[in-house]
Amino acid sequence: MHKSSSHDNLSRISAAAQRAARAENWETVRDCTSEILKHDKRHPEAWFLTGLMEKAAGRNPQAVAAFSQSLQLDSKRSDAAIELANLCQQFLRNREAIALLQRYAPMLAEKAHYLDQAGSIYTRLGLHDKAWPLYRKANELQPDIDHFQENLAACATALGRTVQASELYHAVLSRHPGQQKSHYHLACLEPAQDSAHIDWMKQILDSTSLPAEQNVYLYSAIAKELEDLGQWQESFDYYSLAADAAGSSSGVAGEIALIDRIIEVCNSAWLEKWARKATSKYRSKSPVFIVGFPASDTRQTERIVASHSKVESADETAYLPMIIKRAGGAGLKQDISPEIIDAAAKKEVEFISNGYLDAMEYRLHGYPMFTDCLPANFLYLGFIAKAFPDAQFIHVQRNPMDACLAMYKQPALSFAHSIDSLADYYLAHERLLYHWRKVLENRLIELDFDSLLIEPETQIRELLGRLDLDFEPACLEQQPEAAAFGSWKNWENQLQPLKERLENDGL
Repeated sequence: MHKSSSHDNLSRISAAAQRAARAENWETVRDCTSEILKHDKRHPEAWFLTGLMEKAAGRNPQAVAAFSQSLQLDSKRSDAAIELANLCQQFLRNREAIALLQRYAPMLAEKAHYLDQAGSIYTRLGLHDKAWPLYRKANELQPDIDHFQENLAACATALGRTVQASELYHAVLSRHPGQQKSHYHLACLEPAQDSAHIDWMKQILDSTSLPAEQNVYLYSAIAKELEDLGQWQESFDYYSLAADAAGSSSGVAGEIALIDRIIEVCNSAWLEKWARKATSKYRSKSPVFIVGFPASDTRQTERIVASHSKVESADETAYLPMIIKRAGGAGLKQDISPEIIDAAAKKEVEFISNGYLDAMEYRLHGYPMFTDCLPANFLYLGFIAKAFPDAQFIHVQRNPMDACLAMYKQPALSFAHSIDSLADYYLAHERLLYHWRKVLENRLIELDFDSLLIEPETQIRELLGRLDLDFEPACLEQQPEAAAFGSWKNWENQLQPLKERLENDGL
């Protein structure tokens, strides 16, 4: 009788904790789970709810421990397994995350939230084909959840299923026409054929009267479709509205300070001192880092190189910057600062090489070479060079005006929202390029993307030769698209101040 009464009491407390967790009342969750665990240390639900509480508070190591305990006590807790996989991925314990997903995702059945979460983990790992059936199942269970449909649409886009993606974004917008990011993603899917979507978006702007800073994605979407239709002046007007609304040049000073510190710290003497000690446990792996200006054509270049029979694509990953943050003692959500660069530069070289390849290992399948095409890795070529003495670097260079214009169009780049900040950042990028030329010497391959568009076979043969690879026709089949070549001339008058600024600085 006593045992039955105690069990009933713990059940009532557990139910109260569950209700509190759904309401995000974490203080009540803490009180309830503490009471349960005082009487029963082997209560899987109490440990699971403790994990949710710790995660909400940002205490991720404690959350990992709690979810692990819940799963250990009840091996069928698929919800705890997915929560644990999510945290493992955040800590770059990618192999563990994938192992958990492979075992537990098939058990999720009717749990739409966790199906979507499992899909999101696979997405962050770049495994879109594995994310797709999970997102699809979540949408079948709850077809009216915007977030679920947006994730499925983004996955469809990544897999090249543009018709499905378009239908999904339209479904979201049929319920909530003011969902600006869905309008933006819809605009980016394919070139506009008429003004129907533009007119719809303009009506939304007129009817909602939101502050300009809340309309960045709608301005950008309208601008993109006007550009598709060749309405150059009005298109630039909307790109300018988006840029002004996004906050002008708020981030450029910090970006330039970071570049200047990298130039100061990652010099030839520093590289030579550390490169001699580089002893990665993965010495058989030969990486090729394809880098460039933000919004550059690294992906198109990567497709060419990765089409070779001796090369595989690891796509565009942020693992290298994440490892540098760790080396500098920073959290993953922190921006890399000059101080983090200082601290990371003193870290043992194996921390970077082994940490990066541990995170990447699930993407690699035994090819002699692999590519990573994150443009921002350009900032960290010094760290890469010391960590991987055999690594090669391809810097993709475009016409400065095209490069700046491509960045100006990006709503998320806070340092690219004025002509002056664009020029300042580009010139800083050029200073860093000059620095890497001196430090890396023949390890740095410079690819002129405009020349690649004009004479693809010649440039591809030369590029493969620099990588010590024989020419293969498959690489030529991946010729880049020429749509953006010289596109800045469509707005030559509007961009004249930028052109003059760059020319005055020798570009």
